[in-house]
Parts: sequence; C-alpha cells; structure tokens
Amino acid sequence: MENTKDLAFDIFCKLLLHTFISQTEHTSRAERKRRDSFGMFDGYDSCSEDTSSSSSSDESEEEVAPLPSSLPIIKNNGQVYTYPDGKSGMATCEMCGMVGVRDAFYSKTKRFCSVSCSRSYSSNSKKASILARLQGKPPTKKAKVLQKQPLVAKLAAYAQYQATLQNQAKTKAAAVPVEGFSWGNYINSNSFTAAPVTCFKHAPMGTCWGDISEGVRVEVPNTDCSLPTKVFWIAGIVKLAGYNALLRYEGFENDSSLDFWCNVCGSDIHPVGWCATSGKPLVPPRTIQHKYTNWKAFLVKRLTGAKTLPPDFSQKVSESMQYPFKTSMRVEVVDKTHLCRTRVAVVESVIGGRLRLVYEESEDKTDDFWCHMYSPLIHHIGWSRSIGHRFKRSDITKKQDGHFDAPPHLFMKVKEVDAAGEWFKEGMKLEAIDPLNLSAICVATIRKVLADGYLMIGIDGSEAADGSDWFCYHATSPSIFPVGFCEINMIELTPPRGYAKLPFKWFDYLRETDSIAAPVKLFNKEVPNHGFHVGMKLEAVDLMEPRLVCVATVTRIIHRLLRIHFDGWEDEYDQWVDCESPDLYPVGWCQLTGYQLQPPAPQSSRDSQSSSSKQKKKAKSQQYKGHKKMTSLQLKEELLDGEEYSFLQGASDQESNGSASYYIKQEP
Repeated sequence: MENTKDLAFDIFCKLLLHTFISQTEHTSRAERKRRDSFGMFDGYDSCSEDTSSSSSSDESEEEVAPLPSSLPIIKNNGQVYTYPDGKSGMATCEMCGMVGVRDAFYSKTKRFCSVSCSRSYSSNSKKASILARLQGKPPTKKAKVLQKQPLVAKLAAYAQYQATLQNQAKTKAAAVPVEGFSWGNYINSNSFTAAPVTCFKHAPMGTCWGDISEGVRVEVPNTDCSLPTKVFWIAGIVKLAGYNALLRYEGFENDSSLDFWCNVCGSDIHPVGWCATSGKPLVPPRTIQHKYTNWKAFLVKRLTGAKTLPPDFSQKVSESMQYPFKTSMRVEVVDKTHLCRTRVAVVESVIGGRLRLVYEESEDKTDDFWCHMYSPLIHHIGWSRSIGHRFKRSDITKKQDGHFDAPPHLFMKVKEVDAAGEWFKEGMKLEAIDPLNLSAICVATIRKVLADGYLMIGIDGSEAADGSDWFCYHATSPSIFPVGFCEINMIELTPPRGYAKLPFKWFDYLRETDSIAAPVKLFNKEVPNHGFHVGMKLEAVDLMEPRLVCVATVTRIIHRLLRIHFDGWEDEYDQWVDCESPDLYPVGWCQLTGYQLQPPAPQSSRDSQSSSSKQKKKAKSQQYKGHKKMTSLQLKEELLDGEEYSFLQGASDQESNGSASYYIKQEP
C-alpha cells in the first residue's frame, strides 16, 4: 500500500508541474495571477493536447466554480445537462470506464465521454503522449484515466457527490449533538490517548485501517479563507485519536493556532490529488498566504515522498458501513426480564451495526432491546430449539406482513467444541462475569449442559428458585473462568450471597458444597494481541442500559479481559468486557455512524454521586435486565456489619497478552 501511495504522489507532482508549465505558456499574466490566488490546482485538463491550446478564460472560470449544493450540472458544447436522480439516462465510456449522463456523451452511439476517448479507442498516440509526460513508461489503460477532460472531471465529482449522499443517508440516524462535549478538546486538554481503530475488528475500517498515522497528508476544506466558494488545502495529521485526527494546514510548520479535529472517515477528507480529479481549487490559508511567493514549488517539495490516504479510501469506508441485517428481520434474542430464555424480536432499526430489536409481542413497540449484530445474545429463528434452550413462545401465531426470518449465516459463529471426551457437567463450579452486575466476577455453577457447547450458568447465592436468572454462556466464552482465576490475577471475587466464611476460600467452599471445579483445560485460553493499554479512551456500551454508548477508559487489562470505566461515574459501575467485544468502539464511532454519544458526567454530578448519580445509575440497571444484584460494597456491609476484612486485590495490573500465568493449579 505504501509503494502505491508514493507512486501516486510522484505522478501527482509531475502532473502538477506540467499543469503550471502549461498555464504559463498559454495564459496571460493577469490570468496567471488569478489562478495563483484562487485556482492553484485548477485546469488539470491542460495536460491534454487538445485542451491546453484551446481552453478559454470562460472554461477556466467554469472549473473554479463549485458544484451546486443541489444537483450538479455539466456543460458540454454550450449545452447544460443536470444529473438525473435515478439510474436512467446514464452511460459508461468504453475507453476510460467513466459513468455519466448519456445525453452528454460524444457521438450518436454515446459510447465515449469525449472526443479524446473516441480517438484513443482506435489509436494509442494520445495515451502514449500523456504517459510520456507523467511517467515515462509504456502506455497503459491506467494512465489514460489520469487524463481528465472537463466533462470527465465533473463526472468524477458527481460520482463522489453521489457517494457522499448515499453515505449521509445511511448514517442519518436521529443523533443529537452533545452540548459542550468534544472528543478533540477532551483529549487535548487532558493529554489522553485513544485506542487505535485496529483494536476494533468489528467497527468500520477496523480490518483495513492500513498505515494511517501521523504525517499522512490529506485534502480538506480551507476554513481560513474569505472566498465565497468552498476551496480546499492540504493538511497533515498531527495526532490520531480513533477515527479523529488533529490536522494542521501545510505551511504552518510548528504553528498550531489553526489546528482542528476532523473525522478521517468523514466526507470532507480526501486523498491528495482528489481536487485535481474533481475540479476543486486548492487555495492556501489567508493567515500564511504571504509566507511563500511560490506555493506550487513549496507543495511539490513538501509532498514528494509523503503518504496520503489510499485512492479508494472513501469507497472502503462506505463498504465497511454496509450492514447485512435489515429492518423487519426476525431473530431470537435473550429475554431481558428472564435471562434463562429467548424471545422472538424484530429488527426495528440498524445504526452502525447496532440493532434496535422490538419484541414481537410489543404492540406499541416500546418493549425493545439494543445489541450489536455480532452480539452472542442474538440468534437465528430456531436456535433455541436446536440446542435445548428455553424459549418463550409468542402469542402471535402468524408472521406479520413484511417480517421475515434473518438468514442463519448472518449471525456470529461460535467455535466448534468436542464434547465427546471430558466435558462440562451439571454442578461443576467456576467463576463467571455476572450478567446482572458486570463489574463483578462471581462464584458460579453449571446448571445445565446444552447442545453445541452451550452452558446454562447460575450465580451462587442469588439464583431464583425457578432458574429464571440462569444465563447462557458458550464453553468458549471469554466471560467464564476456571476456579482460581481471580486469585491468580488479583481480581476481587464476589462470594455467594449469604456466605459468611470470609475471606472466601475455593477449596473450603468445594468441600462444603460437595462439588468439583470445572477442569481448567476446558476453558478458552486464547489471548489475542489486542493492542489495548491501560488509560486508553474509547466509546463503550453501558451494558446495563445497552442503548447508551458512553465515553469510557480502559483501567485494567487481565490478558484478554478489559476493565471498562465510564468517565465521570463511580468505579462500582465499571464493567468487565472482552477485548473483542462488539460493544466497544473507537473514539469518533458515534459521530461517524450517527449514534448519540453520552458524555462524561459533569463535575457537579461527580461531587454528588453518593446520592443522585447512584439512584440514576441504579434505575438504569433495573430497566435493563430487571433487578440488579447487590454490589460488593453492599454485600460486605450486610455480611460483616462493619468488621474489617479483605478480598484479594491486585497490586498491579497485568498487561501481558500471553497466558503463562493465566490459571493456577487445583489442589487435591
């Protein structure tokens, strides 16, 4: 990818130099001055043999003028055409492959977008001439695309315009801007570090972020300009924070006075050379316009050998934001009021891969549940029956019109397991993240073994008599651990409610309950090289109220397990989350997808959290999955009534991605 970018820059610089030479030879001194001030990179089509000698000042003005905010227009042979709304009336050039309005194409057959393409179709002379100027290599069809006639330039601009409209339509969620909160200001003022996009494989661009880093150059709107039209300038990335980048205009050197934050995946950031292909003018910022007399030479020097975004970056962003789940699809999802069973729900909306599911029996559509499309909580219709899981039958005997079952291949696949040999059995003890209090890892018991590696888990000491709060975990789930996991990793283990022999000792408890620990070898010991570090900022779902995505921080790392703290809230609301959880997102994800971000609690709220914020947070948790279990602090107060005691607490965090000390030996 890096070689491709460097080659693109070499071509760009050669094209740039030739453009300036052509302008010097074929325009007046006054016209040159106008171009230097307002259309520095305008007139790229002057590299064409036909255009360089015949382009008039009117045509130059046409190139500088911005496209209308509604539908763009094109001018060809004195006639004006507007781009159609639909696909009808479009044609594809058989020479260069450009798509445009059929009426504006050349000849009666409408096979070519211009006279040049028509001639080049039967002759190689034009391609060879252009390539000799740009690369000095044998002619190829790829080089022909670099020749941008006025019509072709506008068609490229229109293609970009359409892609932008489509992207905006996809992300047109009812997001409400958060008053007073800016990720850029928050990170700058506190010198925070954000988790890189590559840590989130499920997020847009998570697997194809490439080597986007500090120093990469892009073309962005120039806001330091008094011109009535929208113009652009080149900027470099000074700092990255997730999708967000701190940009500095070229020419400002060490001056940070006009630095600004922008979402790299936004519609206003383009690779260097985009203005040339789309007929947009590059104009230096007014603040430094006097700094150099020859801006062209300055840019050529600065950009030679530099990196930019891949030319297909915007296309990759668009593709990565295509989600297979559609509205009206039916799925099976956990029943938030009875965790032991699933119910049928219908996809009501899809935002950034997150699904708002409405339970099928909800007539007013208020009984809903939020989760990511890769969540382990959703399954295809028929999943519960296939593995022996409890399922609440719907009173609706017939599918509603327009509803259809989501195809099974859309759901996240779990790792296959071999249950033929030694396997989990009912009554075995283990440690598990409490689904009703995600800040706690608790003593738990396997209550039922289902098919395909699924287990029903109960939290000791707080189970309902009917097992309605048993929770389904897969055997490979990163949320269940062998006996002793918390002790060896210095994590506080929550004992069974009502258990008085503290501090809690596993071996005493196993003897007292006449039970055995689940074999260590049956648990998932894979630890990916996730890239997270303590202190990194991100956007995380509050799983006790899963419609909320909040500003959060990684505060502990235990192999693949992350401790997520919600900024501004007390530690008791932290959550243990797997490093590959689909409920974690890079900084800027909400802005990119149109989801509403919950900012940190203000200082006034922090000071009074012991009263008002506790009530608020408790109400949220009860709304999500019913009654929230007592926190460890409340449990300690109830059991010991003020006596001194201590749980095992870690003196330092283990940030290793290895698994050397993942478990301890089980004593006989």
